[in-house]
Amino acid sequence: MVKKVGMILNFVAWLTGVLVSLSVGFSMIEPNTGLSLPRYLGGEPIAMIVGWIVVITTLISAVLAILQK
Repeated sequence: MVKKVGMILNFVAWLTGVLVSLSVGFSMIEPNTGLSLPRYLGGEPIAMIVGWIVVITTLISAVLAILQK
């Protein structure tokens, strides 16, 4: 029983991490959403690139995690 609860909590934590990562990534991709980088770090163009990196790596890791099970 305790093992099943632990597995469920691990899945919920993993799913939450995936959803948060995708939300942040897509927010960085979309201009004027309030989530960007300051100008001295590259501003919106760099934020867009970083956002795509976050989205792509999150999707790849999610697929790999599912295939591993």
